[in-house]
Amino acid sequence: MSPKRTKLAVLSTHPIQYHAAWFRALASRLDIDLHVYYCHEATPREQADAGFGVEFDWDVPLLEGYRYTFLKNVARSRNGFGRFDTPEIKRIVRSHEYDAVLVNGWHYRSAWQAIWACWQSKVKVMVRGDSHLHTPRSVAKRAFKSLAYQWFIPRFDACLAVGQWSRDYFLHYGASPRRIFFVPHAIDIRRFQIETERLEPRRLELRKKRDLNEKAMVFMFSGKFIPKKRPIDFVYAIKKAAQRNPRIEGLMVGDGPLRVACEVLVREQNLPIRFTGFLNQSQITEAYVASDALALPSDGGETWGLVVNEAMACGRPCIVSDRVGCGPDLVIPQKTGSIFLLGDVGALANSMLDFAENPERVISMGVKARNRLRNYSVEAAVNGIIESLTATLET
Repeated sequence: MSPKRTKLAVLSTHPIQYHAAWFRALASRLDIDLHVYYCHEATPREQADAGFGVEFDWDVPLLEGYRYTFLKNVARSRNGFGRFDTPEIKRIVRSHEYDAVLVNGWHYRSAWQAIWACWQSKVKVMVRGDSHLHTPRSVAKRAFKSLAYQWFIPRFDACLAVGQWSRDYFLHYGASPRRIFFVPHAIDIRRFQIETERLEPRRLELRKKRDLNEKAMVFMFSGKFIPKKRPIDFVYAIKKAAQRNPRIEGLMVGDGPLRVACEVLVREQNLPIRFTGFLNQSQITEAYVASDALALPSDGGETWGLVVNEAMACGRPCIVSDRVGCGPDLVIPQKTGSIFLLGDVGALANSMLDFAENPERVISMGVKARNRLRNYSVEAAVNGIIESLTATLET
């Protein structure tokens, strides 16, 4: 007689490239019966409006290997809390078809439709979040959160934390330590590693393709060109560092509203920075292989920074600001990268100079960075879900 399978529903806003491998791994387990419900299917135009700057579809499979359903989104607006409004999730939860419901985030109406339905129907609700306490908030917003969040967060049957700061956040708002489980942000590490090994012999060719000097120490920026990512900080840091070491160059990957401003600065000041535009998932590894390290100068709005996971999977150390969410988990100073004070362009430039002066150590740091990801893998995320389900369904 086969063992009883735990029926798990997952609610997510839309298909995300970083979630697909995780969902496939969960669905492959014999003890889990998984069904993912999406609130919305983003169009190429909506991807552009979300800050990517260009219309596109992801070129890796996001919907293969697991069961899913797109809910009917009746939202009148595509912005703010009400941008995802799917009343049918309430009926699905109340049907008691599932042993537990996992809700990704809670800052949208559909999430609360599911959470309230779970509470009313006595279905176990698990909430995964990556918010942290290092994002600037007004006094009024902090006061509101102090009251509201301390009311609802302790009511979740399980709080799924993606990292250290995420765990601190749940604890701050009253979650019981025994109800917090580690379910890290993870990527398909194996895919990136295989691609890196395939492309490394072509590193000089890939540099030539991007007009990068074959002997340069190349720092990569990857992401949307939007204010919270602070791409202009990256430009000025490359300028400062290159003035002292002409071997330093920059590669900026992505698109968005601030790209033109960055390009104007580079052109007017003749800076050694190249732009690739938006690169899809099948292309991004080429940029990592052509580079030596990643720099992410984002502010506290960067609740994690999955490009750091990508870079480390490719064996590249990372320089991040002290407000990037993954910093305490992944970036160990002098071992897997470097951390600098947010907005301190001089400190970012100094980190770049330190890397450039020690190229052998940069390679060694890249190896350690790749090893660091072992605890932030898809397997670790799946294990965290299993652990949380076991503990939650026993109570």
